[in-house]
Amino acid sequence: MAIMNATSSRPIIMVVDDDSDLRFLLTEAFGLAGYEVITAADGQEALEVYETNHPALVVLDVMMPDMDGWEVLRELRARSDVPVLMLTALSRESDQLHGLEGGADDYVTKPFSVHQVIARVGAILRRTGYGGKTIVCGPITLDAAAHEVIVDDRLIPLTGREYTLLEVLVRNPGRAFTRAELLARCWESGYMGVDRVIDVHLASLRRKLGKRRNMISTVRGVGYKLDVS
Repeated sequence: MAIMNATSSRPIIMVVDDDSDLRFLLTEAFGLAGYEVITAADGQEALEVYETNHPALVVLDVMMPDMDGWEVLRELRARSDVPVLMLTALSRESDQLHGLEGGADDYVTKPFSVHQVIARVGAILRRTGYGGKTIVCGPITLDAAAHEVIVDDRLIPLTGREYTLLEVLVRNPGRAFTRAELLARCWESGYMGVDRVIDVHLASLRRKLGKRRNMISTVRGVGYKLDVS
């Protein structure tokens, strides 16, 4: 599995294809477009990676050995309603309808341009409402559409960095993040600053959370996590 870091407020895209060159091409393209990317080289790995990362959308090749894209799609649909964009060399209408009837959200036939794939992914995410959902984690409510945070019915004014850091923690309650991981998710690619900048922003975020400041805990030797117990 390969991971391309990006800002956490962007969706995670999972690319599933047995062609390593194509995986690399799409990973680079999605990364440049600002997405976070995870990949899988076959169907079984795709299902395992999905359960671990829960991406916002899956780009899924049809023609794979052992477990083809149709079977992976059936397994995904049995588990969730995650949007799926199929990549297929099968251009017949019946094949495309098979994918859509099986639960795919859209398809792109090979050969394709990466710009076409990125445009389709963006359209699917907008259509399915990603980024416009309200996330509730204990007393914290994060309105992704309005870019607002409410704690105990009180609107908390946050800077862009503070909001992005809190979003990472709220989307992953109980998970400990290292400073390096938070830096990679919340700062632009290529940022050369020190990871202790995370401490400064989280100290400010804690102050603004008031009596809920202890929900963001320090994990000795690791970094930070959001406690919801």
